[in-house]
Amino acid sequence: MTHLELSRRIVNWSLPLLATVLCLGMLPDRAAAQTPPMEMPTCDATPFGDPLVGPMWNGWGADSANSRFQPESAGGMTGSDVPRLELAWALGFPEGQFVTSQPTVVGGRIYIGTGPGGVLSLNAATGCVHWEFRAQAIVRTAVTIGRPNGPAQVRPLAFFGDLQANVYAVDAETGRHLWSKRVDLHPQARITAAPVLFDGLLYVPVSSLEEAAAARPSYECCTFRGKVIAYDAATGQEVWRTFIIEQEPVRTKRNSRGAQNWGPAGAAIWNAPTIDEKRGVLYIGTGDAYTSPAAPTSDSVMALDLKTGRIAWVKQLTPNDAWIAAGCERAANPSANCPDVVGPDFDFAQSAILRTLPNGRSVLAIGQKSGVGWGLDPDAQGAILWQNEVGAGSVRGGMVFGSAADEQQVYMATSDTPHGAAVAGGIAAINLATGQRAWHIRPPALECESPQDQRCIQGQSAAVTAIPGAVFSGATSGIMRAYSTVDGTVIWEYDTAREFTTVNGLKAKGGIIDGAGPVVVDGVLYMSSGYSVTRGGVPGNVLLAFSPKTP
Repeated sequence: MTHLELSRRIVNWSLPLLATVLCLGMLPDRAAAQTPPMEMPTCDATPFGDPLVGPMWNGWGADSANSRFQPESAGGMTGSDVPRLELAWALGFPEGQFVTSQPTVVGGRIYIGTGPGGVLSLNAATGCVHWEFRAQAIVRTAVTIGRPNGPAQVRPLAFFGDLQANVYAVDAETGRHLWSKRVDLHPQARITAAPVLFDGLLYVPVSSLEEAAAARPSYECCTFRGKVIAYDAATGQEVWRTFIIEQEPVRTKRNSRGAQNWGPAGAAIWNAPTIDEKRGVLYIGTGDAYTSPAAPTSDSVMALDLKTGRIAWVKQLTPNDAWIAAGCERAANPSANCPDVVGPDFDFAQSAILRTLPNGRSVLAIGQKSGVGWGLDPDAQGAILWQNEVGAGSVRGGMVFGSAADEQQVYMATSDTPHGAAVAGGIAAINLATGQRAWHIRPPALECESPQDQRCIQGQSAAVTAIPGAVFSGATSGIMRAYSTVDGTVIWEYDTAREFTTVNGLKAKGGIIDGAGPVVVDGVLYMSSGYSVTRGGVPGNVLLAFSPKTP
C-alpha cells in the first residue's frame, strides 16, 4: 500500500483531545459565502483606496522578518502613551462564533478569522462588517494582504488557510473567492500558521493533528510529514513543494494492538515563514517527530531556497524528540503507538525573527518549547551564537506562539503552565548581539482560593508584541499587560476576562488570552480575548480596541 493510499483510507479522528492538546479544531464542510452575520452591523459602501499604503499590521509578524515590532511611524504609539490606554470599543461575535486568529489591520480595515469557519472584514474605526467569507473549517491563521503581481495588479488579495488544509485567495475589498487549494490530502493535515506573500509566490506552511490521532491504539501511526508549499499567488498553481522529512514513510512494525506502524513522520510546521531577501531563503522552525528514530530535521530551524524550495541548511536543536499525545511519558498504560524512545515534545512553534546587529551581521532569534531562546547565525548554516534558558519548558511550553524584537532586544515570554502558579508565566528581554538577559519578570500574583486555581496559573503562551518603549504580553488569566522595555516594569494592564458592552449590542465576554498577540496600528491597540480552540481555558467572543486617553 502506498503512502497516498494509506492517507486516503485513514478515518478522521476528532475528539476533544484534538482541540485541547494541539491548539486546533475541526468542523464539517460548509459552502463559501459573503453574507455578513445578521447580528452584526453592515458598513455603508465606502471607497476602498489602497490598503497597502499607510499604517498597517499585515499578516502574522508585521513585516517579512517576523519581528512583531511596530515602529512609531506605523503604530502611532510609544511606551509613554501606553499608561493612558482606555477601551475605545468592544465588538461581540454572534453566539457560537469565537475569534481564532490575530487581527490584520490594513487600509482602515480589520481582517480576522473566526470559528466555526469565517473570515470577516471589519471597519477598523467602528467594527461594522464589510464582508464575511465562509471557509470550509476554522481559520486560525492571520490574514495576509498583498498584490500577487506587485504594483501592476490593481486589486489586492487576502490570503489565509483553514483547519482542513485549504488555502484561500479572496478579493480584499469584496471577499469574492478567487482560488483555493487543498494543500495536503492527508486527513490530519492542517494550516495553522499564516501564509506569506513575497515576489509573486505564496508560501504555505503545513502542520497536522496526527500526533493526537496516534493516541488511538487502532490508529496506524504515522504518515504525515511537515512541508512548505509555494504557489503562484495570482493563479494558485503549485510552484514547488518541500517535505521537511525527505524519506516517504514505510511500514515498520505492528503495535501491541495489531495496528500497522509507519515511519518516519512528523516535523509539522506551526509557524509563518520568515523571508530573507538578501540571502534568497526563507526560515522555518519545525516540530517534533512522531516516530522513532526521530528525523534529523525535527525540532530544527531550517533555511529553504525561495525560488526552488531546496533545503539550504538545517540546524537541529533537540535531537531524538519523538512524541505523540498519548501519555507516553507515563510508566503505566502508555499508548500502543508510543515511540520506542519518547522525547519531550520541544517543537519550534514560533517564527524565527531576522534582525541586523550593530556590526552589520545578522541573527535569527527564536524561542523553543524547551524554554530556551536561541540566537543563530544565518551566514553559518544556523550556528549557535547564543542561548538563554528563559523558562522550564514542557509539552505546553516554554515559549510557544511568538516572540518580538526591536533593534536591540528580543522579548520572549513563557507558558510553563504544567508547573503550576509558582513557575508559569514570565517574560524576558535578551540582548540580540550577546544573548545576555537584560531583565526577566514574572506576572504579578493574583488572589486565588487555591494555588491550583486555573486563573492563578498565568501562562504567557500568547504571541508577544513590541512598540518603542513597551512590550505587550497576555496571560491565560485573561489579563493583558504592557512592560517597559527598559526594566520590565508593568506600565499598564487590563483584565479582559469579563462581560463587555459592545458596539453591536451583542452579549460578549472575554476569557483566556492565548495564540494570537495584540496588534498596534495608527494609535490603536487591537486584541481578541477568549481563544477557545486551545488547552481548555475560559472561552470568549470579543474583539477589543484601545486608544490612549487625551492628556
